[in-house]
Amino acid sequence: MSAPPLALSLANLLLRPAHGSRHTPDRVFDRLLADVEQPDGDREFVDDFRFLLRDWSRDEKLTPVGWWSAQGHVRRHLANRARVRRLIAERPEIAQEPIERPVFVVGLPRTATTLTHSVLSLSEQHRCPLLWELLTPDLEGSPERRRKAVTVARRMVGGINLFAPRYRDIHPMTAEGPEECTFALPHTVMPLSQARVAQYRVALDERDFVPDYAYLKQIYQVLQHGRPRRRWVLKSPLHTDNLDALLAVFPDATLVWTHRDPAAVVASFCSLIEHGMAITLRPLDLHGLGATWLGLLSRSMSRGLAARAAVPREALVDVPYSWLGADPATGAPKLYAAVGARWTDADAARLPEVVARPKGSRPHRYDLARYGLTRADVDTAFAGYNALRAEVDRA
Repeated sequence: MSAPPLALSLANLLLRPAHGSRHTPDRVFDRLLADVEQPDGDREFVDDFRFLLRDWSRDEKLTPVGWWSAQGHVRRHLANRARVRRLIAERPEIAQEPIERPVFVVGLPRTATTLTHSVLSLSEQHRCPLLWELLTPDLEGSPERRRKAVTVARRMVGGINLFAPRYRDIHPMTAEGPEECTFALPHTVMPLSQARVAQYRVALDERDFVPDYAYLKQIYQVLQHGRPRRRWVLKSPLHTDNLDALLAVFPDATLVWTHRDPAAVVASFCSLIEHGMAITLRPLDLHGLGATWLGLLSRSMSRGLAARAAVPREALVDVPYSWLGADPATGAPKLYAAVGARWTDADAARLPEVVARPKGSRPHRYDLARYGLTRADVDTAFAGYNALRAEVDRA
């Protein structure tokens, strides 16, 4: 494993005096909770995050930056929850905002979900949540309040790029660009990309995600209130694991399901996780990482396929990787037609800017063997999905 960047080493050194607080996670959590003035009547939400922070603190490989990141994750979700509940209590009409016919981009990660989301964001008729809005969901405020929220998002992106320079080559982010629902959903598997949270993983297997998606809807109602109403275009590969809960809350949603060879998906995603996890854990167990995420991704797909069987055909759009990965100029109009949107000359003129790689970025290379996996392992885990993917490619 390569040495960490100098900036990350210095940050760990500066944060080391506070690293011992992970041995008293309840005390840390109480301090975080006091800072955000959580309203009464939300005990279950609060207790779930206390449980997460406790489990996060147990990973003995957690770096000082990793523990600082864990606290930031919990603090952000507690603060956002308090703000959303307060706004709806003050203005009950927010909860009546219609989120009509939203589009959700789903599928395995690394299947061009981000590119698909970005292409759909081109239309003036569509509304995609921006990263800074997901990190600090709020009503339309003053220019100064917006600047502060954007600054927070820029600092987060800047920190990731500084501590993990290759991350930008794999999954570039911008504070004011479209981002995925993962940042707003309270509970997902993403903490497993920063630490080994075994008890939390078990709890996720048993979790009812309908309340999480009801809260996600409230976030978009807040972001819509007082602003022009447009069709929401949302995205997260992690939705694939919980399509039943998503559709229970958004029954008129259209699912745009992106597809790609899972052997490439797993190798690429493990590489992404490796570069992000190198910020928070030392040393990394790459074979353990591979086994963990092969299991999580194959489980997500199995649950997604089971839920897919009940989705009306008209609410489902299958997008092969070749549509946008190989020929976006041809694929983008087909994508728009499939979701019932109009592709315009203005959209076509802006297409090159969203499909281009960021200036200065390097090609992303990855290998299953680095994570102790083989194609046979992946093919066995995704046998059912490969059958579907073959049908999609033939169609």
